Amino acid sequence: MASKAFTLQRICIYAGMEFDPNSDAQVKEVLQDNFNIFLPQRQSMNEALEAVVSDHEIIELIKKYRLMR
Repeated sequence: MASKAFTLQRICIYAGMEFDPNSDAQVKEVLQDNFNIFLPQRQSMNEALEAVVSDHEIIELIKKYRLMR
């Protein structure tokens, strides 16, 4: 199992910048600006990410990171 720091590093490499995957606003901005992925409206950010998880590997990494302690 990958560590939280390693997962964050992979996310930032995909995004081409550092950002906080726990920040809903930053996640939305990075996905829209860098990957042209628009999240559907859902009750939570995690549900929105789940709806588009197959669109790009970074989404799975963000979900994984947000679940790590």
